[in-house]
Amino acid sequence: MYGWLRAIFMLVLFGVLTPFFALGQIVVLATGIGNRRTLPRLWHGFIVWMLDFRVHITGKMSTERPLFLAGNHVSWTDIMVIGSVAEVNFIAKQEVKKWAVIGPLSRLQNTVFVDRDRRRKSAEQASEISVRLKAGDPMFLFAEGSTGDGNLLIPFKSTLFGAASLAVDEGATERVMIQPVSIAYTRLHGMPTNRLHRPLVSWIGDRVLMPHIVQLLKEGAVDVELKFGEPVEYRKGVNRKEVAREVERRVQAMFYESLREPAKSRKPR
Repeated sequence: MYGWLRAIFMLVLFGVLTPFFALGQIVVLATGIGNRRTLPRLWHGFIVWMLDFRVHITGKMSTERPLFLAGNHVSWTDIMVIGSVAEVNFIAKQEVKKWAVIGPLSRLQNTVFVDRDRRRKSAEQASEISVRLKAGDPMFLFAEGSTGDGNLLIPFKSTLFGAASLAVDEGATERVMIQPVSIAYTRLHGMPTNRLHRPLVSWIGDRVLMPHIVQLLKEGAVDVELKFGEPVEYRKGVNRKEVAREVERRVQAMFYESLREPAKSRKPR
């Protein structure tokens, strides 16, 4: 009963406060007054608080620019967790743009939407991301191209790193720093998760979003390990596939380390 009451209360709170965040962001984008990344970060933090996620951070986002961050993908909650601690712009699949509530909010956060199934559009989309990188926007990519189950990583798609290579190859910049990031959901109600528990948070395939949100709100108390690794430099002449494999290797190492040794002594943020 408590779980249902908590879920209902949090959904009502979401419905009351989110329009104020959205309106504030519309004003910032329209007037240019204020930092356009501040309100999205606060909103993401609000959602993390609603879900009762405790975020443990290792490392930090690089201050070098242009910066391209690449990480694994477990659930829609990854965006909330990462967005609550780092002022980044996300690269999302085209379908997200059409989702109710989430789509309009994503557009307000200057998300870049890509259609991964239409190759003829890939150059145009890579060019848009390249322009954003050159402008100094840290761009975050979920490099698996899909969500995993929280237990294993899916091989990274090197084609998704095309924007970084395009920015260098076109002479927009001499280099792009690509920073590996891993996210792992490691504890539930203070107890280490196992292969059966981790899919609770994961959001795979055609799973309906609202029931998943309600389930997480009812459950609560999830510990999340977010790790920022050392950036990999991409320069002209470097093999894109090799860079993608190296970034994948670093993400994989951090991810499995989190699953083996979940944070318990560090104070969550």
